[in-house]
Amino acid sequence: MTRILIAANWKMNLNTSQASLLIHRLQERVKIHRDIEVVLFPPMLTLQPLSMQIDRRKFRLGAQDAYYQDEGAYTGQVSVHMLRDLAHYVIVGHSERRHVFGETDDEISKKVQACIRNDISPILCVGETKQERLDGETNQVIHDQLMVGLSGVTSNDMDDVVIAYEPVWAIGTGDNATVTQIEDAVKVIQKNLSAMFGPRATKKVRILYGGSVTPDASRGYLEIDGINGLLVGGASLNYHQFSDIVDSAYRVARENQ
Repeated sequence: MTRILIAANWKMNLNTSQASLLIHRLQERVKIHRDIEVVLFPPMLTLQPLSMQIDRRKFRLGAQDAYYQDEGAYTGQVSVHMLRDLAHYVIVGHSERRHVFGETDDEISKKVQACIRNDISPILCVGETKQERLDGETNQVIHDQLMVGLSGVTSNDMDDVVIAYEPVWAIGTGDNATVTQIEDAVKVIQKNLSAMFGPRATKKVRILYGGSVTPDASRGYLEIDGINGLLVGGASLNYHQFSDIVDSAYRVARENQ
């Protein structure tokens, strides 16, 4: 069985002491689950101190973003290469990076390749805006983001790649995607991955759902065929809510054994 991946994106929240306290609370509540992989994505500033605090039987660490050049005169940037001893994952192409900071598909592709080059798993985010969905462009948007984002990636590399479907219109809006909408998007992702890398490679790729994930909704999302985990935003800052989401994942995993 594929391990369920629950990813906690803390975004630009929590200073070092606040992050340390949240880790402490999570370690009190989250149990060790063999079939669940829990990855925390704190702000870059707190990655190193948290790496010394976390219980590695329960958690892994990831970075919310990183630069694609390994080193050089890039003031203010943190490279994927610098994260090799700290992070197992890097979120690449999150909608906020695309739409707030203007990252292009080409830049995102370079970041995916940098992750693979440095033995860190990229979580490549894809998804459409509200206008793109209304215009009937969802499938084309996902196709384009996958085609460019995974250019230069081989079928063997796909063992370490995770795809997150996050409809931009559902993030932090309360306008939740329906089961049918998510199922349709997963099928589009799988179809494109199969065309690019073959069905065998595609079966190994975990697909996450992200978009206003709450404890109450988490089980329903995890029961959708083809969904292998969740990318959690706001709820990951609340240790009660996030531990409940992890527990939901455990129950789903246990029932699927």
